[in-house]
Amino acid sequence: MAVLALSNIVKTSLGPQGLDKMLVDDIGDVTITNDGATILKQLEVTHPAAKVLVELSQIQDREVGDGTTSVVILAAELLKRGNELIKNNIHATTVMSGFRLALKESVKYIQNHLSVKVDTLGRDALINAAKTSMSSKLLNAESDFFAEMVVTAMSNVKTINHSGQAKYPVKAIHILKTHGMSSRDSMLVDGYAIEAVRSAQGMPKSLTDCKIACVDFNLNKYRLAMGIQVLVHDPEALDKIRQAEMDVCKKRCKMIIDSGANVVLCSRGIDDFALKYFVEAGVIAIRRVKKSDLRRIANNTGAKVVVSLADIEGEETFNKEDLGTCEKVYEKRVGDWEYMFFQGMSKTRS
Repeated sequence: MAVLALSNIVKTSLGPQGLDKMLVDDIGDVTITNDGATILKQLEVTHPAAKVLVELSQIQDREVGDGTTSVVILAAELLKRGNELIKNNIHATTVMSGFRLALKESVKYIQNHLSVKVDTLGRDALINAAKTSMSSKLLNAESDFFAEMVVTAMSNVKTINHSGQAKYPVKAIHILKTHGMSSRDSMLVDGYAIEAVRSAQGMPKSLTDCKIACVDFNLNKYRLAMGIQVLVHDPEALDKIRQAEMDVCKKRCKMIIDSGANVVLCSRGIDDFALKYFVEAGVIAIRRVKKSDLRRIANNTGAKVVVSLADIEGEETFNKEDLGTCEKVYEKRVGDWEYMFFQGMSKTRS
């Protein structure tokens, strides 16, 4: 059976855990790794059941990041035992039912006897768990440094839900990568950072006691919608139409500035002539911010993502209640890139 053959390949080719292995393929490319998922990816497996094991190792690598070899050997052993039962004329569905029952019992046993709540472990145990997880891959010597950083980051994003349970949302942590510095120069920011810069050089590089506006619409020159025809007999009227289009954008910018906002994050474009008003008001405006970043900053600062200025009466207004607050916003160069940092968020930490 191809699955059992793959199990033997895994046991022999992967060897003892923690040792590097060298693979040479048909055209002479060399791969050196101690990661089971990487080795299995290199194998040309055609059997459908064996492919499931290869995919299993890749899913384990993606979800957990470790234990790829163990999970394949465990799954192959279960298949081996299941195959023996089928040889004894036990139907496949009965074997599957047995595996499902065993799964429930295993999970119940782990929860009752083996799992320990994070609150009772203490910080040292968490750091040791992080070290164990990271030292088996690329970090090795730096595992102590990054373990401390990871545990601190996860502790900072702790939230309590309605039922009183503590949650540690991994999505609240934003990882930014840059070139030009050592991995030991990695740092944990008590706040949020985005890969963006001020939209104009005349804007301040740093602001304190910030009021943040998050807008999800264009601050470009207003243009009439498609399909609208305007017949102009007087050339001066054409200039007035163009001026009115610019005035619509100017009015929108003024509304945002008058509401008290001194940091404007826009998920779309901001025209150069619109930036002029922000520069004059001493406002930091950032264009083309990713929507995911915009939502996270809005959640953390207490702001509301405004998709339109239109109100119930058909007029355009910008409410002060839609602004978020933050202690400090500044631009800083890290490695080869420049980033905007948001520190001291008012609602939740990230």
